[in-house]
Amino acid sequence: MNAESAEPARRRLTRAEAKARTRALLLDAAARVFARKGFTGASVEEIAEAAGFSIGALYSNFGSKEALFLELLADRQTDRIAEAAQMLECHPSGTGEAAAELGRLLIDVADKDTDFAPLQAEFWLYAVRNPEVLETMAANLRTPRRALQQVISTSLAQQDAPAEVSAEAVATVVAALFTGLVRQRRIDPASVPEELFGDALKWLFAGINASGAAPSGTE
Repeated sequence: MNAESAEPARRRLTRAEAKARTRALLLDAAARVFARKGFTGASVEEIAEAAGFSIGALYSNFGSKEALFLELLADRQTDRIAEAAQMLECHPSGTGEAAAELGRLLIDVADKDTDFAPLQAEFWLYAVRNPEVLETMAANLRTPRRALQQVISTSLAQQDAPAEVSAEAVATVVAALFTGLVRQRRIDPASVPEELFGDALKWLFAGINASGAAPSGTE
């Protein structure tokens, strides 16, 4: 048996698999180039070259630099939500263990994911000045927001929250709370200790259960 026949035959990627691989490589390259040059400073040519593809491949997969960045942002948010959901599967919401795990997740994002923070701020300013981009940004981030809504819905059911409480509204509050505390932690780390996010969530859910009223704007 020669070496060639001994090696297992490599399965050829399907068209869908090849497309998914190309997108993943472009996203990985974009994350590196954006981190180094910023959103405005990075060019599609540099990103495509870093990924080993043509500019045409980038445009055929994402359509624009803005769409590429928004996909990167949505993927990161989805990953964080999946992490939070996994934590809550191990430790039901409302427990000290769940609060501690969620607090550590926030600290990890605030203290370790420092390259992406300035990019988010830069892109937010860019989107605010370009309404069509802001609309696309809102649409892209609805998918991870729906995933968060599912996690919140489970938490509300576990805690027997009033039926009229909207999981969508609570998910919006939780997302804003997380984002705000991450930014505050980066500005003044001592003001956002590890346990604060978990404590804030306990206060939020305790308030929901105590009031029995839906958050404002959900009627």
